[in-house]
Amino acid sequence: MTSSEHGVGFGPADRLAQDPESVRRRFWIKFKKVVASLPFAEDLLAAYYCAFDRQTPRHVQASLLGAIAYFILPFDFVTDVMPMLGFADDAAVLATAIRMVASHITNEHREAARAALKRGVPEEK
Repeated sequence: MTSSEHGVGFGPADRLAQDPESVRRRFWIKFKKVVASLPFAEDLLAAYYCAFDRQTPRHVQASLLGAIAYFILPFDFVTDVMPMLGFADDAAVLATAIRMVASHITNEHREAARAALKRGVPEEK
């Protein structure tokens, strides 16, 4: 199976997901800008930590990178600047990816996410 088979089905996000370093860099830029308005910030961070964990299987990394890439794109199906609705599509894509790979998101990933949020704006990892 190729990593594109595990994408989000949205071409720009799937293409971005093919470049994990770009996803890593761009993720933190957007996350820092919007963290206060994200009700799913902890899940997003846990997915991020799982996606970049060397112990995570490649197909799981590909699925999560696709969802994270969708989050960081400057354009998507519902614009992120719309109050209350702006991140609904991002949350749906992320929730779907997490459901598909939930057994791979460990307590350590979730603890790292909680710790990062407690510190405030997370540092790049």
